[in-house]
Amino acid sequence: MKFVIATNNKKKLKELSAILETLGIDALSLKEAGVETDVEETGTTFAENARLKAENAMKITGLPAVADDSGLEVFALGGEPGIYSARYGGDLPDDEARYMYLLSNMRGIEDRTARFVSTICCTFPEGEEILVEGEVRGEILEIAIGDGGFGYDPVFYLPDEECTMAQLSAERKNEISHRANALVKFKEELVKRM
Repeated sequence: MKFVIATNNKKKLKELSAILETLGIDALSLKEAGVETDVEETGTTFAENARLKAENAMKITGLPAVADDSGLEVFALGGEPGIYSARYGGDLPDDEARYMYLLSNMRGIEDRTARFVSTICCTFPEGEEILVEGEVRGEILEIAIGDGGFGYDPVFYLPDEECTMAQLSAERKNEISHRANALVKFKEELVKRM
């Protein structure tokens, strides 16, 4: 059985491929499946954007397709940056500029609770769908600490781990992250369907 993974992100591709392979599924990248289009993420939620990406890849290839949409939600900012996490602040040059922009928007805010969210959608040619969400909760620090990970990891503090996401080993991050939590749920749902 073959699935296409609707992402050009190598990290997401690796994680999703590993889960599918444990179930005997041959996971193809968009490139391997001959898909060269990018979907405009016009959804208003992580779920809508994951569905748009999965449906596009499924329609082009005729294969079941898996997509992920993820980001950071800060409760005191009404859920910002949310679905705009990778584009927060407009045309900022890199991750550091984005998290510094976030910190400037949080100046003087006491409630610093936040969560990373990952939504995984798998669409099937027969019209079925698997949709799951994983999260990890933490707090936004006032300064960046750590040089691992990417994105907002240096400012996202995990009280249970007593460090930021950027200070975790890659192995530990892969055990507790929002994407790891979503992948566990996705595998459970996929096994039920098989």
